[in-house]
Amino acid sequence: MGSEELFTIPIHPMEGHQGGSVVCTSPAPQIYLLTWNSPPDNRLTSAFCSALMSALNIIEFGYPPGVLITTSAISKFYSNGLDLELAVSTPGFFEDELYFLWRRFLTYPMPTIALINGHCFAGGLMLAMHHDYRVFTGPKGYMCLNEIEFGMPLMAPMSSIFRIKLAPQVYRQLVLEAHRFDGKEALSAGLVDAVGDLHALLDFVRDKGLVKKSATGVYGLLKAEMYRESVALLESGVGGASQLPALQAAEKKRKIEGTKWFTQDLTDHQKDELVLPSPSASSCSSWGRDISPQQQLELGEYYGKVGIQMSSHHHILEKEKQFKMAQIPVLRVSR
Repeated sequence: MGSEELFTIPIHPMEGHQGGSVVCTSPAPQIYLLTWNSPPDNRLTSAFCSALMSALNIIEFGYPPGVLITTSAISKFYSNGLDLELAVSTPGFFEDELYFLWRRFLTYPMPTIALINGHCFAGGLMLAMHHDYRVFTGPKGYMCLNEIEFGMPLMAPMSSIFRIKLAPQVYRQLVLEAHRFDGKEALSAGLVDAVGDLHALLDFVRDKGLVKKSATGVYGLLKAEMYRESVALLESGVGGASQLPALQAAEKKRKIEGTKWFTQDLTDHQKDELVLPSPSASSCSSWGRDISPQQQLELGEYYGKVGIQMSSHHHILEKEKQFKMAQIPVLRVSR
């Protein structure tokens, strides 16, 4: 398949990153393929974002409207996300560069497709999610949000697009489990719209008539309305990375106060007792039956009240009696 090269934008070297390029080719009329190459794994640095933004502007203002496709020249990685240390140390990087780029994709005035040909992790997956469509090229590579593994909270501008585009169960797998989706799983979960190579993608574009979708000039406006919650967060930066230090400080304070409550304040209630579930309470195998979901809910609510309010000695004994009558194992712990 012939492919006409239209232009090349350099990705300038940065601290710890050798740089590279974004090359625009046209594999078919009015189809623009942006192929980035920033070894070793296409990190979203300030220079990378700047080069990609320039390419988007050149296509919109210098060529007829059509379809935009992005992919990687590095077969193992579509993008491995941010260089977190560099990102945090670069003033204004999140609000002025990264979020601005995502908003540009989210409201781009022509169809955008991420052709994912390798690992697509963290910020790389976020970039792909701000495209209109995603196509996985084959069995190699995974899609994953692994922030939980390296201790980075997801800020609102980062996570909102996942809540809009994915089912809650899939969002939970991504965020709280750091599940790695291969091509088949990603298709089933709705993370991608198809699995196939560039030839299959061009058929996908033709079958959906995507080249003509931007002809009336409202494509970007329609997307801005569809994703207005994400657009607003990306524009304002509310809940963005600049708030991260305050969030981390608040969490540190909460843990300190919680530890103080547990180690000091509880000693003032020596005559009170806590009723705690035994280690076997979840299965209750020693009692011959399981706890029903309703009983679990009641127990959870009660233990929460005991822990916070320090219920009276008489009340605790009565509750313990009810638990034993219901064959729910109990441990009594004096403080």
